[in-house]
Amino acid sequence: MSAEEYKTQGNAAFSAKDYDKAIEYFTKAIEVSSTPNHVLYSNRSACYASLKKYEEALKDAQECVKINPSWAKGYNRVAAAEFGLERLDDAKKSYEKALELDPSNAMAKSGLQAVSDAQLAQNDPTMGMRKIFSDPGLIEKLKTNPKTAELMKDPSLVEKVKKLQTNPAGLSTEMFTDQRLMTVLAAILGIDLGAAPSEPTQASSDNDVEMKDAEPAKPAESAKKSEPEPKVEEPVDDSKAEADKYKAEANALYKQRKFDEAIELYNKAWETHKDITYLNNRAAAEYEKGDYDAAIQTCLKAVDEGRDMRADYKLVAKSFARIGNSYLKKDDLKKACEYFEKSLTEHRTPEVLNKLRSTEKEVKKREAEAYIDKDLAEKARLEGKEYFSAGDWPNAVKAYTEMIKRDPSDVRGYSNRAAALAKLMSFPDAIRDCETAIKLDPGFIRAYIRKANAELAIKEYRKCLDTLTAAREAEVKNKSTANLNEIDSLYQKAMAQRFAPLEGETYEETMARIQKDPEVVQILSDPVMQTILQQAQSNPAALQEHMKNPDVSRKIMTLMAAGIIRTR
Repeated sequence: MSAEEYKTQGNAAFSAKDYDKAIEYFTKAIEVSSTPNHVLYSNRSACYASLKKYEEALKDAQECVKINPSWAKGYNRVAAAEFGLERLDDAKKSYEKALELDPSNAMAKSGLQAVSDAQLAQNDPTMGMRKIFSDPGLIEKLKTNPKTAELMKDPSLVEKVKKLQTNPAGLSTEMFTDQRLMTVLAAILGIDLGAAPSEPTQASSDNDVEMKDAEPAKPAESAKKSEPEPKVEEPVDDSKAEADKYKAEANALYKQRKFDEAIELYNKAWETHKDITYLNNRAAAEYEKGDYDAAIQTCLKAVDEGRDMRADYKLVAKSFARIGNSYLKKDDLKKACEYFEKSLTEHRTPEVLNKLRSTEKEVKKREAEAYIDKDLAEKARLEGKEYFSAGDWPNAVKAYTEMIKRDPSDVRGYSNRAAALAKLMSFPDAIRDCETAIKLDPGFIRAYIRKANAELAIKEYRKCLDTLTAAREAEVKNKSTANLNEIDSLYQKAMAQRFAPLEGETYEETMARIQKDPEVVQILSDPVMQTILQQAQSNPAALQEHMKNPDVSRKIMTLMAAGIIRTR
């Protein structure tokens, strides 16, 4: 699996509070990532913090900020771990660093306040705790807080909190005997040391030109998608301003589909100021021009330069995505998948994820089509037949599986494999193979019979009877009688087993159970059937006339098998 898929599973496990499993997934994501990804270390840090493994949480958080020192959330992770290790001065500095990078960061603000309160309590435990526990509505708030509601159902814990409201100095002693108070204190302070993993919310400064990835854009569509995105305000030096002028001119030419002139100006922009946005834009023009090899080389350069200058990971993700799109145009699907995965590792977007899935699907389809060979399919069928005759069921399954791969349109492969699977007692798999065979050829009676036998083996009597009814209809439609005796015999066998006495069951108990059977109850409550049964009591010969109706016949046979109707 790709790093993005492991990350998605890790996030799901974290949401389910399975932190150990989440750590396992995030670790795998880190291992398969082609380049270090700060988000993965941040997410794993949150998992460790949730397990109160603060040393590990701190190590991952520090790695996160090492990879991306401009991401405020990374410093929040560092601070949370330091807070858990009671390194309050360090935690304060880390939260302050987060606010320096993002002054509006709510997590950093609340964390800094929590650190300040903890420092106050540390320096003067009585005064600090008195302030924390001074709220007269504290008990009710804790009962409604999702993090403490379950704990506060314990009267003994409620009593301890009440005592701490009158004597907060006793908190340190109580916490040694009741660890739940740490959770209560954290809830009061409003800090979550294990905040959920999330995607970065840092604004992108990408002023990139978008392009239509799947098909060559029409002039009007290309112009629409080429409009630069809004610019995030940031300090601009003289070279940057000059480069942006070149880019603006190039964007106008791009809209007019004058790609060679646009490429020349994007080059000037790059030479004037090193921003990989210009390279990505140049690659967009090369792509639209149809020079996919040039677009690939330009994007690879953008990735290399972007790594060196610590460019926004979204820009790098866009470069990888365009390489993938270019390979897609070159019909090199495996290479396209490779670079779509790299793009998703940098930054997840629905567009690239959908492109990856559809390309992977096409790869599998082509591989399957390239593998088809009817001659080799027949060879595999004969091998399977030999294994089956010799009682070597596992190898028979393998041979018939090869036959199916070589010729998926031959129903015999599925039906024969179902027979071998049934010998191995793998009845659900046998049923699925038979259903596939029936779907491919509704007139292939052997598949119906094998499916019915498998359903009978697992005591799915109702399904078995329905399958045999369908088999009879298909046989009649084929204008054949070759399989009717076998179908009818199996039908009677299924009926008999369905209503047979259970081990140790008396006749009265059997009849009581049968009369509660949903189908029997439905038949007996049917007004039409009630009329027919009343006629049969006075004129048994009338029953034979009604049996000409297939639906009535099935219901009467069910009642006969159940012992409701007896024949002399």
